[in-house]
Amino acid sequence: MFLNVHSAYSLKYGTLSIDQLIATARNLGIHQMVLTDINNSTGAVEFIRECYKQGIAKEADEIHRGNIPYQIKPIAGIEFRLENRLLYVGIARNREGMRELNEFLSHHNINHIPLPEVPPEMENVYIVYPFQKTFQQTLKANEFVGIRAKQLNLLYQHPLLKHKEKLLVWHPVTVGDRITHRLHQYFRAIELNTLLSKVPEEQKCDADECLIPEEALTQKFEQYPFIVQNTQKMINSCDLSAYFEEQPVSKNKHHYTKNGLEGDKQMLRNLAKVGLRYRYGEHNAEALKRLEKELRIIEIKNFCAYFLITFDIIRFAMNTCGFYHVGRGSGANSIVAYCLRITDVDPIDLDLYFERFLHEKRTSPPDFDIDFAWDERETIQQYIFERYPKWHVAFLGTMSTFKDRAIIREIGKVLGLPKGEIDSFTDPTKERENLLNTTYQKLLAVYQYMKGMPNQRSIHAGGILISEEPITYYTALDMPPKGFPTVQWDMYEAEAIGYEKFDILSQRGIGHIREAVQLIKKNKGVEIDIHDFKTFKTDEKLNGILKEGQPIGCFYIESPAMRQLLKKLKCDNYLTLVAASSIIRPGVASSGMMKSYIERYHAPDKVVYLCDVMKERLSETYGVMVYQEDVIKVCHYFAGLDLADADILRKAMSGKYRSKLAFDELVNKFFVSARKEGHSEELIAEVWRQISSFAGYSFSKAHSASFAVESYQSLYLKTYYPMEFMVAVLNNYGGFYSRWVYVHELQQTGAEVQLPCVNRSDEVVNIKGEDAYLGFIGIQGLEGKYIQLIPQERKENGLYRDLEDFVKRTCISLEQAIILIRLGALRFTGKDRKTLLWDVHNYLGFKQKKVNHAELFKLSYKTYQLPELADSELENAYTELELLGYPLHYDMFDFLKTPYRGDTMAADMHQHLGKTVRMVGNYVCEKTVHTIKNTKMWFGTFLDANGDFFDTTHFPNTTPMYPFKGKGCYLILGKVVEDFGFQSIEVLKFAKLDIRMNPVAID
Repeated sequence: MFLNVHSAYSLKYGTLSIDQLIATARNLGIHQMVLTDINNSTGAVEFIRECYKQGIAKEADEIHRGNIPYQIKPIAGIEFRLENRLLYVGIARNREGMRELNEFLSHHNINHIPLPEVPPEMENVYIVYPFQKTFQQTLKANEFVGIRAKQLNLLYQHPLLKHKEKLLVWHPVTVGDRITHRLHQYFRAIELNTLLSKVPEEQKCDADECLIPEEALTQKFEQYPFIVQNTQKMINSCDLSAYFEEQPVSKNKHHYTKNGLEGDKQMLRNLAKVGLRYRYGEHNAEALKRLEKELRIIEIKNFCAYFLITFDIIRFAMNTCGFYHVGRGSGANSIVAYCLRITDVDPIDLDLYFERFLHEKRTSPPDFDIDFAWDERETIQQYIFERYPKWHVAFLGTMSTFKDRAIIREIGKVLGLPKGEIDSFTDPTKERENLLNTTYQKLLAVYQYMKGMPNQRSIHAGGILISEEPITYYTALDMPPKGFPTVQWDMYEAEAIGYEKFDILSQRGIGHIREAVQLIKKNKGVEIDIHDFKTFKTDEKLNGILKEGQPIGCFYIESPAMRQLLKKLKCDNYLTLVAASSIIRPGVASSGMMKSYIERYHAPDKVVYLCDVMKERLSETYGVMVYQEDVIKVCHYFAGLDLADADILRKAMSGKYRSKLAFDELVNKFFVSARKEGHSEELIAEVWRQISSFAGYSFSKAHSASFAVESYQSLYLKTYYPMEFMVAVLNNYGGFYSRWVYVHELQQTGAEVQLPCVNRSDEVVNIKGEDAYLGFIGIQGLEGKYIQLIPQERKENGLYRDLEDFVKRTCISLEQAIILIRLGALRFTGKDRKTLLWDVHNYLGFKQKKVNHAELFKLSYKTYQLPELADSELENAYTELELLGYPLHYDMFDFLKTPYRGDTMAADMHQHLGKTVRMVGNYVCEKTVHTIKNTKMWFGTFLDANGDFFDTTHFPNTTPMYPFKGKGCYLILGKVVEDFGFQSIEVLKFAKLDIRMNPVAID
């Protein structure tokens, strides 16, 4: 009877989750519902699936209680609204009806066409219009009118009474109770960007829009039984049971070749054999045996097309575009993927298990993660969308939720709080006093109800679905700003339906590597084979620099935490870096695994292994289960589980197994099997304790290995060609740190870094010899058109001769010219900045003159004799700070009022272990960490006056409030401590130092 049910997927309107709706319906004895979310079908398949699942789960319980079990009949559709005005609701009769509704909405979303007042003909869809007192529309066979109980009195002498068969019971469902109705009002205010008290009534749902017993609803229509009968007849004619699958089958494109499965098998085998010779030579029995094993499983799981489609993408990227890629994730466990050049990680060399990626018992679909440079990924995406038919390819969506404290700002706005008060509520330094504020407590209470609820649909970082049948059977499509059709649900729903995504991702690290190779060839004339990884990993110089722990700019190993770990491990080889890439992951340190690994790494002779099997299988990681593959190893070789069951158990312990009963059976199987292997109960219990402790934190070794390869490539370039590498880092938008840190690092290489110059600079940083000129990108306030125009015009028509020539050729505005002059970008004229400012005002005046007209004679403007204008170095540094975000040739320390630079420098910290020292540091970055006792501590990174990094730790007992106050220099009093050879400062006192004022401000 409920034809218009909204879930929380009716964003900023509905307040109930799918589970809440179904649970409430079962408690009320409701037998059928139609989910019709506003302008989306996000929850449609989930709703159908969960109705059937809950029915199956409840059936045995109902029989036990003596009740007759029943199944809620799930039906789905879409409520169509135009600018918050209800037009009509479409209800699907069957799968084809769902597709028609989704394609109708998708067409308007993708082409940005407003929804029509009357929908087109859809053979398998019922259309329901809201009742209006003056309803005059002629209804088609599949069109009806829904009337609310409170509108029944309006039926008197209404024309619709002549068409009784067209009237339906209409009882929208949006909220659950009085509290969620209030939450709905907050949602509407946030959506409409208005005060809570000013939300128009027509933009809110009625307070009674909640589920009620079916008997209570039909009683409201007892004077009009035909309306109830019409409604029931419609519901009875709908059947979406085809969407329910107890075990979803793959919805991906089934075949790559025209010859179907057999053609796919043959093509994959041929490609894999060719790749095997490329990777391992003509005769390698071990590799061939493994290849055959993998191909057998791939064929059994009908995964040939998935591999071939991925191969096609890689082939296009490499052969057609010349792009560099990195294949990572669990897919790097596959020798087939290695032979197809999808990945560059040798699974035999690293003892990687294919079962971590795919095995016969795996039910959830695996996927490849393929990284490209940030500015090349869109080319690959465009290829995929052009390669496959419309409705068969789409981006994966995401659903962001109300989880950030920023929502407190939204709640404050709709309550009409002043900006200053709202700012104080989101200020981390005022957290303690906020908790005592009654207004803040009210905001926090509303936030608690909103937390975790859907906020807005977005686009996945890189997931693409390629479907056998039209994706519109399962979802409508959006068209986000990226310009590619996007499904309306996320990766978890995709997996539940049966889709395996293709992850086409991007990262800056690949851009760094690609451009560095290009710059080295251009600037040094040297060709680099960046794929010569086998040479890189044995290079003593590279491993020596890795051990020092200062790889700023290098992918994945430049963060403060990673630099610390590298120094603590004295990491000087590939395998240790692979391990470091895994144990640095969130959660590992708090589990104690990182500390345990470091201790054992430095004293391998003192490691006590539980048994010979553990020593044999975990000697590489000193008995610590660092990788997910280690968990599989132990389950297989110690307990005797087959590799498929071992991976299922590994996945279950990481929190990704939904059935507790099935999980308990696997655990029991582990113990029974381990006993059969002859192990004692005490030993089995301890091994299980270690597995269960580490499994949730472990990381895929294949993934770590992929990261480590790229780290070595970056490290090679930085070691042997540091100038070109750092320019490439800057031109690909840096990495972990702020831009100025990479400029500082470029200066440390010996490069002569220059301010932007209209006659020397390009859009991005360029380098010739040892001279590097900053680009126009990064100048605050400079318009994009001039960033491109200035170097383009210079390249086409020669160098700019003087200020007048520059202004005429670029038609630059006075405001934009002033920015460039203040930054010194016209210093080629030989005039100082202030003289140029006088000249540009004299030339352009206060109104922009048209200077691009043809001149018969060259006209010069009047010049005036100016007095000598003082040009202050400090003033120029402040200008650079304003326009670049950092001073280029003026040290941040020189801004300080005091000449004091600390008693101890970073390079000398090892001489003061255990002592209290004073240091002065230029702030680089920070990290906040929540302790076990729910307090906060902080980690800081600074540069000293010599340009060396050092790190600080701020404990809660010595730092009661948020310590950092933005960029600048700080005076630090603290004790020098050492952990496995890495020195840092435990801060006792901490204060930001005063700076000299800008001379312009003083004047």
